[in-house]
Amino acid sequence: MITRIIATTIVMAVASLPASAEVSKAELESISIPDTLETPIGTLEFFDGVPTDATIDTVYDNLDRMRAVEAYLDNQGAASLFAMRKGNAAIGATSNKVSITEQLLKPESLYLTGNTSTLYALTYLDLKVDGALVVELPPGMLGFLDDAWFRYIENMGLPGPDKGKGGKYLLLPPGYDGEVPEGYFVVKMPTYHNLMFLRGSIAKGLEPAVKNIKSQLKIYPLSKADNPPDTEFVNISGTSYNTLVTRDLSFYEGLNQVVQEEPIDAIGPEVRGTLAAIGIVKGQPFNPDARMQKLLAEAADIGAATARAITYQPRIDGVEIYPDTHSAWTMGYANKNTSFTADGAMNPDARVLFYFNATGVTPAMAMTRAGAGSDYGIAYLDANKKAFDGSKSYKLHLPPNVPVNNFWAVTIYDTQTRSLLQTSQPFPTLGSQDSRIEKNADGSYELYFAPKAPKGKEGNWLQTLPGKSWFAILRMYGPLEPWINKTWRPSEIELIE
Repeated sequence: MITRIIATTIVMAVASLPASAEVSKAELESISIPDTLETPIGTLEFFDGVPTDATIDTVYDNLDRMRAVEAYLDNQGAASLFAMRKGNAAIGATSNKVSITEQLLKPESLYLTGNTSTLYALTYLDLKVDGALVVELPPGMLGFLDDAWFRYIENMGLPGPDKGKGGKYLLLPPGYDGEVPEGYFVVKMPTYHNLMFLRGSIAKGLEPAVKNIKSQLKIYPLSKADNPPDTEFVNISGTSYNTLVTRDLSFYEGLNQVVQEEPIDAIGPEVRGTLAAIGIVKGQPFNPDARMQKLLAEAADIGAATARAITYQPRIDGVEIYPDTHSAWTMGYANKNTSFTADGAMNPDARVLFYFNATGVTPAMAMTRAGAGSDYGIAYLDANKKAFDGSKSYKLHLPPNVPVNNFWAVTIYDTQTRSLLQTSQPFPTLGSQDSRIEKNADGSYELYFAPKAPKGKEGNWLQTLPGKSWFAILRMYGPLEPWINKTWRPSEIELIE
């Protein structure tokens, strides 16, 4: 009976086709391939649709290179956190040896868009070595935990479960099945290597903020809770070292190390498949041959170029702060979305835009509440959407009554390293906390960016370097309603000569 129904259905379907349902010459051409095909990757040759050996080599080279570019872009977060961890390990910072900016972050340290107005304390946790880890957090902190792919796990301090009062956190490694004692804020960590990023307020001075962290922050394994080892600190202010992602084969070697160290389910099957296609497989050695090494190096070049194109000319919505005028001011998180997803879909360009230029992911960085937290405006380009030229002079006008509850600051960065611009000035920053800055009679400010200070404007000047470009970030600490609703807005950074 079932066979008869199926046969009848097929006959009816065929009968319903138009009488002229013959395959046309155009249709045949659209599903066939000519013997010679000119493409962006070269001339491809076939015998009646069968690729020649040379064509197969060309196409596979292209496929491997494309997948390597995809891996480079999609795993910027993992590569960045690995580079930070590697850089800090080189100066002796480990789980209970915390790097701290006792004299604030200085340009000698290569950190993605770090700022000079906040006290940083960072540590890279290794739960593979330490097991369950206790963190005794001081009061008044602002911080978060990110995993090995630089994905958000949990807030700490003011936005976290301790509400800024401090307390004991217990960080459990993947698959932990031991006893969980009471009295802790318990956080289950999805990866073994994680970043703990803390900021301390310097509103009452830098020295007491440093003392608060160094006297009260403690990190130790739960197994040593009865006799915890001392937590040590490494002052990185003025230390020359590198925490940035590379643009060569070492990018993929570092990514492979992350894959080998972390649980297999730290990333999904789609990402694992892309990595496997270029030779990165958990539990297997990563030994690319000469051909693959060449392709990986080419892919890293293309990937870095693509990340820079996305940075300076993004094609996605939600990046412009003032889209009505197509202003050059942009934001780091497109649509202030820290998960980079919407309606169940990943926005890969938004993810690259952030991870290539910045570090540290927490929803707290994208939630603007009047009078609290912080908000940023980034000017990668000048008023005419041109790259800043370090040999020329520019001006930024901040209208009267800059709407901040705390303070504002403008910092300039090196376009190559996306780190603080290194000039003869100790800090490439100007802001309302600077005693040297002069305010106009109406309460507005004029800031100047040039190789030499305009006469009489030395206190409102940031030095730039001929032969180098730069970009600027305006940070608003405790932004008020006029900033949030955009009734107050900075000028574009305009070329003046």
